[in-house]
Amino acid sequence: MVTRRSFLKNSSLATASGLLVGTWSDRCFAKPLAALERTTVGVIGIGRMGSGHLGKLLGNPEVEVVAVCDVVQERRESGAASVAQRYADRTKSGEYRGVKQFEDFRELLSMDGLDAVVIATPDHWHAIPCILAARSGKHIYCEKPLTHDIAEGRHLVDEVTRANVVFQTGSQQRSEFGGHFRKAVEAIWNGRIGDVQRVRIGVGTPPKVCDLPTQEIPIGTNWDLWVGPAQMRGYNEVLCPQGIHKHFPLWRSYVEFGGGGLADMGAHHFDIAQWALKMDTSAPTQIIAPEDPKAEHGLRFVYANGVEMIHNEFEEGIKADCVFEGTRGMILVSRNGISSRPGSLIEEPIGVDGVHVMASTNHHQNWLDAIRKGTQCICTAEIGHRSASICHLANIGYRLNRKLQWDPQAEKFLNDDEANQQLSREPREQWKI
Repeated sequence: MVTRRSFLKNSSLATASGLLVGTWSDRCFAKPLAALERTTVGVIGIGRMGSGHLGKLLGNPEVEVVAVCDVVQERRESGAASVAQRYADRTKSGEYRGVKQFEDFRELLSMDGLDAVVIATPDHWHAIPCILAARSGKHIYCEKPLTHDIAEGRHLVDEVTRANVVFQTGSQQRSEFGGHFRKAVEAIWNGRIGDVQRVRIGVGTPPKVCDLPTQEIPIGTNWDLWVGPAQMRGYNEVLCPQGIHKHFPLWRSYVEFGGGGLADMGAHHFDIAQWALKMDTSAPTQIIAPEDPKAEHGLRFVYANGVEMIHNEFEEGIKADCVFEGTRGMILVSRNGISSRPGSLIEEPIGVDGVHVMASTNHHQNWLDAIRKGTQCICTAEIGHRSASICHLANIGYRLNRKLQWDPQAEKFLNDDEANQQLSREPREQWKI
């Protein structure tokens, strides 16, 4: 095993736990790693997604997982056991005890010799760990949707930029799933469908207010820490399943903790639309709600150049995750394939002289390579924030049920105080940063 670099100990948020915040001059800023050094990683959140990330990291010889964190005892113990099982052959005894377990992610961030973190927590728990990780000089891979509201997204981006760490948003469709989305984007960039006029995105519905009954908190679950910056409410296993689980918990369906199906998969598919439209650092200027106030589909976005993007509304016989309509035809793309009308639009590959997307066929490896080289990833914090913002704008549009004017640069609604009040939330006092 290689010698790990010692970073300055992070000092995190000042709370009742006694963890403190350091000044900027105290913080260690990230540097590229030597070619033969393993990247030391801690995984925050060992649920369905976190366990998947952990498995991929354990299978990568360039990585050494040194810590796991979860508010549920069984999950962090299971994560630590997976690490120990994978690394046991490194010791003469066949036992490995080199991985640390934490209930509180701030303690994980305070470890010496930690290069990077993977954050796979519920949506309402993305921004704060990312910000504190950036302040401690850790490289970050964070699940999508990147944030729970637009204001915290801008805060996150500013902190990551200032800390100069490598950041990857977990929008894996930019790298993986057979390369179908990459092929679609390159075809659009190279004019295969002519001028883009309209995009249709097929994802779920907006979230609802949580009305679940209160249940007894299981032993080994830190419910207060799970709720975190959200307003306190009673425990329910629908939000935080007991012990080890193999399903995706339904906290995603509730506005207090997630953005509904619209944001869950929307963070993937709206991301592809933004990418294809070369709007990675911008946004639409109009959000137009459907006429029916009870409708949960049909909301329209309009960009400054006139391109229209429609949520979950397709013409008869045309259905895909993302449909791009242009003056010369259309491209239909999903995780299981890509097609075009007419079919000839994507038959010929884009030549070497054409415009190409960043080379990436493995999202984790793209992040690890960027850490070693000191470069940017295929889905930076700014990109992740902008894609998540599309989801937030849609949810606000459905809630207010009226036409909204949006300023992509100022990230504010024009002449609409009620809408602007929905750009942020007030966290519980102990989680203000």
